[in-house]
Amino acid sequence: MAKMWQGRFRKELDSKVNDFNSSISFDSRMYQHDIQGSIVHVTMLGKQGIIDEKESKTIAKELANIYDDLSAGKLQIDPSAEDIHMFIEQVLTERLGDLGKKLHTARSRNDQVALDLRMYLRTEIDAIVGLIKKLIAVLVKKAEENLHSVMPGYTHLQRAQPITFAHHLMAYVEMFKRDMVRLFNCFDLMNECPLGCGALATTTYPIDREFTAEYLGFKSPMLNSLDGVSDRDYCMELAGALAICMVHMSRLSEEVVLWCSWEFKFVELDDAYSTGSSIMPQKKNPDICELIRGKTGRAIGNLTTLLSMMKSLPLAYNKDMQEDKEAIFDSVDTVKLCLSTLAPMLDTMKVNVENMSDAGKKGFINATDCADYLVKKGLPFRDAYKITGTLVALCIDRGDTLDTLPIEEYKKLSDKFDGGIYTAISLSQCVNERKAVGGPSPEVVAKHIEKIKNTVLKEDKDED
Repeated sequence: MAKMWQGRFRKELDSKVNDFNSSISFDSRMYQHDIQGSIVHVTMLGKQGIIDEKESKTIAKELANIYDDLSAGKLQIDPSAEDIHMFIEQVLTERLGDLGKKLHTARSRNDQVALDLRMYLRTEIDAIVGLIKKLIAVLVKKAEENLHSVMPGYTHLQRAQPITFAHHLMAYVEMFKRDMVRLFNCFDLMNECPLGCGALATTTYPIDREFTAEYLGFKSPMLNSLDGVSDRDYCMELAGALAICMVHMSRLSEEVVLWCSWEFKFVELDDAYSTGSSIMPQKKNPDICELIRGKTGRAIGNLTTLLSMMKSLPLAYNKDMQEDKEAIFDSVDTVKLCLSTLAPMLDTMKVNVENMSDAGKKGFINATDCADYLVKKGLPFRDAYKITGTLVALCIDRGDTLDTLPIEEYKKLSDKFDGGIYTAISLSQCVNERKAVGGPSPEVVAKHIEKIKNTVLKEDKDED
């Protein structure tokens, strides 16, 4: 395929350099957005009298035909083309002759590429937000089913205080909710139109940038042409938001890996979302979770790639910026794949409530409540803390728990203890009384769930 820029050159591009320079292998996914942008651009050219309006309509119609042919598989993308933008323009010129060459009037490939990438990423943000919502819906469903499922809460991976499985899951709902906010923010910041910025200094043609911005769904044109073609903040910001989302999925996956182990046995994954061993017939491996953990490194690496690529670039466009697409595309693809796999895995996961409860009865996770019992009877917290610590040490020596330790042993350390201590330190009581906003009591968690349903998931409910 002939190069659109070959007039200045007397020699053909070396085939290896052509392969090195080409981006068609990864930017071809933007063909829809490239054609959409070109249709609006050429419509504007006709409206402004920059080219004949009838010619403008003919070009726009043929661009629509090219889109239909590509979508139907009637037209195959040429892998030898330099990029998707040049390929589409070449096909247009083959079909319309010299008329097709008018499409690029008042436009550079620099603002064309910047436009296509913003449009493509806007579409992908919408898709990712939709997948996060589905994951949140699954977490909310599981939380509703486990409002009263008591389990140990952990710090330092040591049993700490009693919570419920619902409370634990809703912590991840909050994380993924923040991921959605970050993505909305990315969308808003990238929603300015670079079309019309030209190579770096706009154009002498009387273009209407407000028209193209509006018809392409942007809130406004970008106000500085140098910034318009050289800005990749939106790629870095989106890569950052996606990396954080992957970290959240990785943390949840790590917990599922632990919970699946025989040491915990809090949950069991469905056979459809587990794998076996080639040599050990008893194995049931949480490979999905492990892959999500591993793929998180890719998302973090892509963010580092983009930050490193941009850190020393002078204005305006530099070819280094072609490296933006593979990095951000990989992050987008990775997040979508992980979200679409994690949600059904969690949805089909069996929760072993009894095992969680049994684990909660060990590890003295009601010790804080024992101390609080004394505080509520007038003892200073630090004194109550010391007495409870002494009781824990005694229990360890005797092979008891706070629940089974005789009341006489309690009374030896403080006359404020009576039979009510056993009610105060029962796990259900410990959980139920934690009614502060954000706490694990079923009453509070139920309100949290309802709030998520009426905000984050409300649109989905309305659509149903």
